[in-house]
Amino acid sequence: MSESQARVTSALAAAGVSTEIRSFAESTRTSQEAADAIGCTVAQIAKSVILRAKASERHVLVVTSGANRVCEKTVAQLVGEKIGRADADFVRSHTGFVIGGVAPLAHAEPPITLIDEDLLQHAEVWAAAGTPNSVFRVSPQQLVALTAGQVARVREENQA
Repeated sequence: MSESQARVTSALAAAGVSTEIRSFAESTRTSQEAADAIGCTVAQIAKSVILRAKASERHVLVVTSGANRVCEKTVAQLVGEKIGRADADFVRSHTGFVIGGVAPLAHAEPPITLIDEDLLQHAEVWAAAGTPNSVFRVSPQQLVALTAGQVARVREENQA
């Protein structure tokens, strides 16, 4: 088990969440790859998107449905400051994870967290477990509790 996976496992255990981390030989880096490996819908993938709050330099974690794109303008309004894209170095230094394996918990620094309201329509969702080929299953309600995230409508409205 990698150090990143161990952090996620410890955080889940500390929160009293009993779930299994599943690792795959193939990548689960993208929502489609994860859904294919797991055998669930893309909408059930709890995709961690990291954005950069420009004024505070904090990282903003948006846990969104794998079927959705995040509306950065909406995120900026919810956070109260301008938002920018985060590069790989920013993601790694603030979260402790590599892009494609960012878990919704156990970050190196506490993020500002938003949870896509669309995830709440599912009985279970799957989130990255710290590596680009590992995931864990959780209920949306557990996800909200684990992250202390604000539930909001964060998807781009002009999606197909």
